[in-house]
Amino acid sequence: MLRLVLFPLLAALNLAALAAPAEPVPATPAAAPATKTDVVDSWCDYLGNRLHSVSLDACHARNFTAAQEPTSQGNALVFVDIDAAKTSNPAPAAKRILVIGGIHGDELTSISVVFRWLDWMQQPDAAQYQWRVIPVANPDGLKARPSTRVNANGVDLNRNFQTPDWDKDAQKYWVKRTKRDPRRNPGKAAGSEIETRWLQAQFDEFRPDLIISIHAPYNLLDYDGPVPQPMRFGRLSLNRLGVYPGSMGNYCGLFKQIPVITIELPNATSMPSQRDQQAMWEDMLKWMKHYIKVETD
Repeated sequence: MLRLVLFPLLAALNLAALAAPAEPVPATPAAAPATKTDVVDSWCDYLGNRLHSVSLDACHARNFTAAQEPTSQGNALVFVDIDAAKTSNPAPAAKRILVIGGIHGDELTSISVVFRWLDWMQQPDAAQYQWRVIPVANPDGLKARPSTRVNANGVDLNRNFQTPDWDKDAQKYWVKRTKRDPRRNPGKAAGSEIETRWLQAQFDEFRPDLIISIHAPYNLLDYDGPVPQPMRFGRLSLNRLGVYPGSMGNYCGLFKQIPVITIELPNATSMPSQRDQQAMWEDMLKWMKHYIKVETD
């Protein structure tokens, strides 16, 4: 008899439990999205630890800006504007100079020299220009182990610009002239890479009067563009290498008629001496003074 009484009672209790509202489970707080400051700080932390010639503290002190879109590996594309015209007394219409390092991720000195130049851009001869500086155009290649010339998709960014001859000649040149060298793969289409499209947007937005692209390790000076060529910067002598389908010299120097100086440092992993760096910098500014002239009223 007891069993008959308890069974309906237990059943009623179970139904009541099912009908009762469940206790709310506290939600796990969502991680705050990374801010642009966080992105740049992380970028500086990596560079300061990766490259001994880059000061982590000095990097953090710069007002670097990260692009909205990262690379395919989630790495930041970063630039900084150095506009000494706002703090000094230069000519009223400052010419715009765009400096690019690390378009090939395994050319470490090209990044380090850019950071050295950042320290010199407030000097009087340099302060008459407006500078935009991109220290690392290929962060995926830099972060690869070991670092690579190409980006994470295996594309040579310096063969991926949207030059008029790309569709006709880029793949043909890669196959016939380089024997499909993976270090010079132009990609599946012109401008296929996030990094390339971002650089092209920088050209259009900043509208540089001169582009200086730093590479290694051919130990020479190259040039493409409409104004008289430089003959020597420090120990580097002019040796024009020509242009290639999808190269920056082709895209900017020939197609867009923006002067492009390519500095090929003598070594990709060992920095030039301080004296050689200074001589190269001073000769470059002397050439700019003659051919990238500041407009006056």
